[in-house]
Amino acid sequence: MSSRKVPPGAWITVLLAGALAAVTVLAMQARSGMPEDTPQTVGSSKPSAQPSRTATPKPQNPVPAESGTGRRVVYSLQQKRVWLVAENDSPLKTFPVWPGTVHPDPGSYKVSFRREQGTGSDGVPIEHAVYFGTNSAFSNAVDGSSPDPKSGLKTGAIRESAADGLALWKFATLNTPVNVVE
Repeated sequence: MSSRKVPPGAWITVLLAGALAAVTVLAMQARSGMPEDTPQTVGSSKPSAQPSRTATPKPQNPVPAESGTGRRVVYSLQQKRVWLVAENDSPLKTFPVWPGTVHPDPGSYKVSFRREQGTGSDGVPIEHAVYFGTNSAFSNAVDGSSPDPKSGLKTGAIRESAADGLALWKFATLNTPVNVVE
């Protein structure tokens, strides 16, 4: 019986391959547990089941057509989503929002007033309030709550997360266009 030794490099290769396989399985399990509708930065996308080397991936939430041009905030009533759009019409950020009970009419507005802290029309402490139109404002509730449509209060609050509220606050200075679309 001949005794052959396995070269030390072979064991390292086998161990490395096993570790990579384990990490791959864990990563796939973690990805499958991710929520579907989380706020996101434009350009991030989920990988498709069959990636194509020739197709350019489309953003999951493109800026709505007929939403104007240039640097602006776009608010879609149906999608309950906001886009912060650069001067060159490329989306910088998009995120979901939670509207109150009074909705602005579709059209073009400008940021008319900003308030860093205060109390919303529903009595909830808010921050980063950006007002446009007659009764509408983007803001985030300090406690993270959204307007309660069952409360019976008429509120033009359009709430977003704290991080999205800060991004909108920094982007939407006075007179920034706000285009509301269906």
